Amino acid sequence: MEKRPVETRDDAKTLEVLFEISEAVTHTLNLDELYKVIHRSLGKIFNVDNFYIALHHEEKDSITFPYHVDENDENPSEIFNFSKTASLTGKVIQSQKPLIFFEEDIIGFARQQNQDVIGTISKIWLGAPLIIKNRVIGVIAIQNFHSATAHGPRDLDLLNTISQHIGLAIERKESEKKFLTRQQLLETIIESSSVGICLLENRLFKWVNTEMVRLFGYDSKAAFTGQNIRMIYASKQAYKDADAIVQKNLNLDAKTDADLELKRRDGSLFKAHMILTSFDRENLLKSTIATFTDISLRDVTQQEKREKEKLQGVLEMARAIGHEINQPLQAIIGYTDLFDPPGAITAKELEQLKFQAARIGDITKRLSKITRYKTITHPGNTKIVDIWESSS
Repeated sequence: MEKRPVETRDDAKTLEVLFEISEAVTHTLNLDELYKVIHRSLGKIFNVDNFYIALHHEEKDSITFPYHVDENDENPSEIFNFSKTASLTGKVIQSQKPLIFFEEDIIGFARQQNQDVIGTISKIWLGAPLIIKNRVIGVIAIQNFHSATAHGPRDLDLLNTISQHIGLAIERKESEKKFLTRQQLLETIIESSSVGICLLENRLFKWVNTEMVRLFGYDSKAAFTGQNIRMIYASKQAYKDADAIVQKNLNLDAKTDADLELKRRDGSLFKAHMILTSFDRENLLKSTIATFTDISLRDVTQQEKREKEKLQGVLEMARAIGHEINQPLQAIIGYTDLFDPPGAITAKELEQLKFQAARIGDITKRLSKITRYKTITHPGNTKIVDIWESSS
């Protein structure tokens, strides 16, 4: 039969305790601190010399005790195979409602399960489920080893109310932990990026990553904080031109990109590709994220590629010309060797003819030895391949 104590708890004091716990849910830094505040606050209205909070880990089929105060027993380690373990905590989890047990109930429950009672048998035990989104994630419990009248139904109701606060706090702290974990991961990714990334508010630097510091040759992130983005442009006019382009394109889809000439701390200039994204449709430059990539090497690589393509074209043409000219040229040289000049051509003129044929032969050899692409200005302001400088 249930033994009910005479309950004389002060309602005003109870409200004060509930307010303290509610405040603690919001302001404590972590769950360990919250559990201590709850334990201390409950001690103002009834005996909590034996008090614990247990968390159920369904995926591991175990239970742990992140907060445990007991007069007789030590803080238990993690209990595995919990679903096969008879316990009052398990009964509360299964029923999903607050329960109260007296000494004879505890002994009878253990006999039904053909198991020994774990720990010291209490005169009275109260437990309330910790619930998150209709899922029981643990239990808050108090017990007394000396008096069966130390607690009553009102205490169980209060404990159940407190359990709701704890469930809310655990959910909130878990969400905060996940958020911080994701934030730390994102910061790690951003900090290890080979692209300069910055947050701008009204054209002022609010935050930059490490690559921004390196890219622009500064000593620290602090060098950017609060400074106008104008500091990275080659000149005032370059800044105005870029700003005009940015504002025009941002109006279209709140995102733009451009190749710009930017300035490092030492005054040296380099080509960079900028991508700018706005987060405020009403005021496009109020809050933006900009990324900067050094494309100087890209331009050099592209120039080298173009030079190679030009050289390849020249080589193919030179080989074709050399091949086509060389055969008739050899015939001309052969005939001049057989030619006995009549009165229409002198020996000197014949020698000149051989000289010019030999010169053409030398040109064809030069064409076959071209190794680089170099041009000279031809009369009429046109560019032609410099055969002599281009060949080895």
